[in-house]
Amino acid sequence: MKKRRILLVEDEQDIAELVALHLNDLCDEIVVARDGHEGMRLATSGSWALTILDLRLPGPDGLEICRAIRRDRPYQPILILTSKSAELDRVLGLETGADDYLTKPFSVLELVARVRAIFRRVENMQQHSPQQTDPRGEVRAGNLTVDPSRREVMLGDRQIDLTAREFDLLDYFVRNPGRVFRRADLLDKVWGYGHQGYEHTVNSHINRLRAKIEDDPSNPELIVTVWGVGYKFADNAPVAVSTL
Repeated sequence: MKKRRILLVEDEQDIAELVALHLNDLCDEIVVARDGHEGMRLATSGSWALTILDLRLPGPDGLEICRAIRRDRPYQPILILTSKSAELDRVLGLETGADDYLTKPFSVLELVARVRAIFRRVENMQQHSPQQTDPRGEVRAGNLTVDPSRREVMLGDRQIDLTAREFDLLDYFVRNPGRVFRRADLLDKVWGYGHQGYEHTVNSHINRLRAKIEDDPSNPELIVTVWGVGYKFADNAPVAVSTL
């Protein structure tokens, strides 16, 4: 069986030791890089079940490493660590391709929950790889097509590049047209955990999804805001499911 290895890029020794201690039971090996140079080398040369990136690093920062992973490597999940005051960094990290983030200081219990959720999602992706048949079939909503077997989204004849978490969120929406979801519901169903105070994670992902699939992201017609409640996939969009 392939070993599950985690790369942790963190220059603060106490945080690195704390993270390594609590994630030790979830993997076969944790490798710690103490600066951006070592982190970049390891991230772009090894095979990792998960890369955890501090954004503020000596040398190349976490955003540079994240971009390099997404540009040069087969898909691997990325969790970024950032300070509460660095909202722009969090947004940039997600837009660069990170799957999730935690703000410092963070609860080690939540860290473990986030990592478990990421591993469950990756295992589900591997079970439904293109070589295997996903029993859900593809979904078409207007000129939008979501194919879970290939993990592909087409808008007309144009392929839309989504991160793994963006794909999961859109796939969940299109299979439940007209149903209104609170942010906490989406955290639980798509992210695999619920945690009060992290609903803005959902907002960030939905904003990026709209920028990629809506004709006018400032006036969305597919992923609609239900004020005071949450979001829904428009029930006036014709939805068809192809069974296999």
